Amino acid sequence: MDRIVLIGLNHKTAPVEIREKFAVVCVDTSGPLMNLTQMRALRESFYLSTCNRMEVLFTTPRLDEGISAVVGLLADIYGQTGSALKPYLYTYIDQDAVKHLYRVACSLDSMVVGESQILGQIKDAYRQATEAKTSGVILNRLLHKSFSVAKQVRTETRIGSSAVSISYAAVELAKKIFQELQGRIALLIGAGEMAELAAEHLLSNGVERIVVANRTLERALALAKRFNGTTVGWDELAEELTRVDIIVSSTGSPEPILSAEQVKQRMRARRNRPLFFIDIAVPRDIDPEVNRIDNVYLYNIDDLQGIVEMNQAERLKEAARAEHIIAAEALKFDGWLRTLEVVPTIVSLREKAEQVREAEVRKTLSRLESLSDEEVEAIEVLTQSMVKKLLHDPILFLKRTSSRARKDYYLDVARKLFHLDLDRSETEEEEDQLSLDSDKMS
Repeated sequence: MDRIVLIGLNHKTAPVEIREKFAVVCVDTSGPLMNLTQMRALRESFYLSTCNRMEVLFTTPRLDEGISAVVGLLADIYGQTGSALKPYLYTYIDQDAVKHLYRVACSLDSMVVGESQILGQIKDAYRQATEAKTSGVILNRLLHKSFSVAKQVRTETRIGSSAVSISYAAVELAKKIFQELQGRIALLIGAGEMAELAAEHLLSNGVERIVVANRTLERALALAKRFNGTTVGWDELAEELTRVDIIVSSTGSPEPILSAEQVKQRMRARRNRPLFFIDIAVPRDIDPEVNRIDNVYLYNIDDLQGIVEMNQAERLKEAARAEHIIAAEALKFDGWLRTLEVVPTIVSLREKAEQVREAEVRKTLSRLESLSDEEVEAIEVLTQSMVKKLLHDPILFLKRTSSRARKDYYLDVARKLFHLDLDRSETEEEEDQLSLDSDKMS
């Protein structure tokens, strides 16, 4: 039976310097997905990459070979040897892998417990896997189940109500720097969801005006219009630093968009008034050397960890309830997975029964040429119903054995009892002999 394996790294196991290397590559996940399809040890695969997480979920009939192949691929992406990358990786197998995926989908493994963005990212990654045809029976079911488990956790717990977003945490940090935000001007670099959330929190906390900069002017205009703000050209970013107080940057740029030298030059024009940068992009948008400049404060996404611990007690309480749901659903999935082992035997049993039924019906109809079409149809329905009812108990028994310790024994007995492993010629000879014996008895 194929094993389920999940290998990855996240904000808990790898610093931002490591995560950003993967984030650059993973803007287009088709590359890693295509490489995964070339690995003969893997049957199904799924690749997830976010700002704070990179994970490969796959099935394999050869566990050690599959793990080694995937670690090798990740090492190639990282640009180092597998041994250099391994300290940052975690590996989950079978039910542990299922539980981890459920925890990720429910945002229990996120930097901000309860945030909703991760589920959308998993769905996007799954869509790419289905388009690339790298997911199959097992991963299709597993990923769909992760979506329903996440919905169940949201419905039955308050895991999302007490959570704080990264953007909210960033604003809380700004309040500590400036004491109050009334009259401040904020510059949003990037016009995605992070920037939108940041704008909402900034304005609700007293920021006077929002300025938006984005490589795509249409998106910048749309976001600025929503919040009654203004826009600034991408080439004017550095100059805008003389007029704003807070900069929240969340672009997908593969390299820094503001250097320490650019910031240093503008501080003179600001007469050293404090300038606060919140870089929530991975890879980082702001040169880390900016932090060395007087009256300039730069925080990246890892620095926000302390802020997101607000409401920790309430989140942990709800997380405990969510963990119970996840454990129960993981057991259910394991039960389904075990039934896959008995499916070939059930299919063989049904196929053999249908072959026997069809052969006997043909034989009978050849002797009753005067039957009408309606009568022939009645015989077909009758025999189909008889076969279905006769197979009901054996099939139900086989399904129940999937969770038993002696499952292999019961499957072997069933296959021998119904002669499911005989080749076609042997089966036909036995059926002919049974038919002869039956004729003699009659």
